[in-house]
Amino acid sequence: MNKLKKSHFLIFCTTCIIVTSLFISNLASATVKIKDIEFIGATSLPTGFMFKNTELGGISGITYDAKNDIYYAISDDRGYKYPPRFYTLKIDLSEGKLTKNSITLIGVTNLVNENNQNLPTGASDLEGIALTQKSTLFISSEGDINKSINPFIQEFSIASGKTIHSLPIPNKFLPSTQNRQGIRNNLGFESLTISPNHKLLFTATENALSQDGKAAKPGYSSPCRILQYNLANQTPEQEFLYPTEPITPLFNFTGRFDSGLPELIALDNYGNLLSLERSFTGLGFAVSLFQVSLQNADNIQKINSLAKVDIQNIKPVTKQKLLDLQSLNVALDNIEGFTLGPQLPNGKNSLILVSDNNFNPLQSTQILALALKVELPVTPLMRLLRLFRLSQLY
Repeated sequence: MNKLKKSHFLIFCTTCIIVTSLFISNLASATVKIKDIEFIGATSLPTGFMFKNTELGGISGITYDAKNDIYYAISDDRGYKYPPRFYTLKIDLSEGKLTKNSITLIGVTNLVNENNQNLPTGASDLEGIALTQKSTLFISSEGDINKSINPFIQEFSIASGKTIHSLPIPNKFLPSTQNRQGIRNNLGFESLTISPNHKLLFTATENALSQDGKAAKPGYSSPCRILQYNLANQTPEQEFLYPTEPITPLFNFTGRFDSGLPELIALDNYGNLLSLERSFTGLGFAVSLFQVSLQNADNIQKINSLAKVDIQNIKPVTKQKLLDLQSLNVALDNIEGFTLGPQLPNGKNSLILVSDNNFNPLQSTQILALALKVELPVTPLMRLLRLFRLSQLY
């Protein structure tokens, strides 16, 4: 190779490196945007509905298997009614809407330990569920503080329901009444989601850790933590501050209030998420969807207690409210789980939401469907590349 050719080759290689770096940099800082949301139907299954000798209920999380066009839904029955389990179902959205005939239950799978024994009664409060590319499921449990049972995130076989292994839980999340730390009872790891490239797993506390601040109350936000795992080495690597919205009581009714962050969806591989916040307001349920970005948020992994630092100096995640579901023409139940479903005939993305009926005859297992118009990021570099491609046509 002569000097001129070598020079051209070096210039070409350098240009490729620079363009690639700029592309990755621009993409990482770009934001996926939800531009439009349309309600496309609701249906429900009554409390007491039986399927394969189990009562369907307590559905607190759902995840979509695009390869097989089926869904897996976790029940938070702690084994007091039937063994801890997940359900497999189909949801037909082929006509672009959800109807009362859209739901077909396919199977129920009991979760078992390494010895193929059902998970012990009362030992788990299963809330989150996420599908891996290995055809396994990660499932989260809130545990039970009153019984000194720790939360967990475990991987299970879809085929057998057998436990494969557990992810390590950072000490600050483990409940200790003596040290006044850890998750609050029934306000732990409800959410679970995996990034599209299957490299990251996210969960979050539903409310603040005991050492971080107060639980959500009317007019008061609670500082939750989003916990990010690296699935390559199975370790927690970052944490982010997520402030919930304050509870807004309906009609100034003073009674029992619950509010928190029960679910997340990873929209991309760069920290853009959907979040679901749900409140029991004393006279019904309030549910809202938010778009969330971790990109400019501070990593708070090394802060054991947010109450002992100036939280005003911490950059939280950014949030944008997308939809207040109370605006829909439907009486909301206890919505706790959601997942992105298949692409609809009109090209929009589907979003499926499910409710936990608490096995209460006054409630139902409610399923809602939304259509999302998702706008992928177009960075200045991408525009330049598009212009370059167009110039090749002339």
